[in-house]
Amino acid sequence: MRIALLQTRAAGLDTLETAAEEAAARGARLLVTPELSLTGYALGDRVAERAEPADGPGAAEVSRIAKKNGLALVYGYPECGERGAVHNAVQLIGPEGEALANYRKTHLYGAYEAEHYTPGHQLPVQAELDGLRVGLLICYDVEFPEAVRAHALAGTDLLLVPTALMRPYDAVAHTLVPARALESQLYVAYANRTGREGEFDFAGLSGLAAPDGTVPVRAGREETLLVTDADLALLRASRERNPYLADRRPELYPA
Repeated sequence: MRIALLQTRAAGLDTLETAAEEAAARGARLLVTPELSLTGYALGDRVAERAEPADGPGAAEVSRIAKKNGLALVYGYPECGERGAVHNAVQLIGPEGEALANYRKTHLYGAYEAEHYTPGHQLPVQAELDGLRVGLLICYDVEFPEAVRAHALAGTDLLLVPTALMRPYDAVAHTLVPARALESQLYVAYANRTGREGEFDFAGLSGLAAPDGTVPVRAGREETLLVTDADLALLRASRERNPYLADRRPELYPA
């Protein structure tokens, strides 16, 4: 599957539409955009004001963009939840404009997120796309090996991780994300913001980590659209060479 990863300072529907058009022109079947790509990350006290349901007006416009360009699209947004809760969420829209999966961030990062969002409680969230089982996490979630391993045990082939990784935590992109892909034998598509937004300084360094521990494509600090392939044959071969899941002994580490 050909995948596009958007690394940008901007947010909003115009940014998503421009990226979708370029991704489709370059043959991508899936576009992954950063955390809170519909609204921007540094919303402050406007988080609740900008929140909408999973089938709200933003979703309708993203559905239009996906269908128009014939590709699946992952975008981040503040979601209205139950009893007034607001969740940091991502939604996967299919190439026909259909909603395939919605995920609420389960591991909130820092005081800012804890103040404005309610954590989700569902892992793993998955969907089928072009013969691959894709899963969803958000940013800080991928830094917990248990979250990624839950996906691996449920059969996720390609883990999509919209991200707002901040500086100076470059080691997450350089070291931790490739390690997650190798130890759990799946692809990790990591799409980050870049540049400053309010008080936050985002690291860039988006990339696709492969199950053999390599990173076939990685951005620097600049705004860019990366396009690369997740190879199912490589995934199968890597799983045969690295049988970590089959060789686990969970009776030794049950909790």
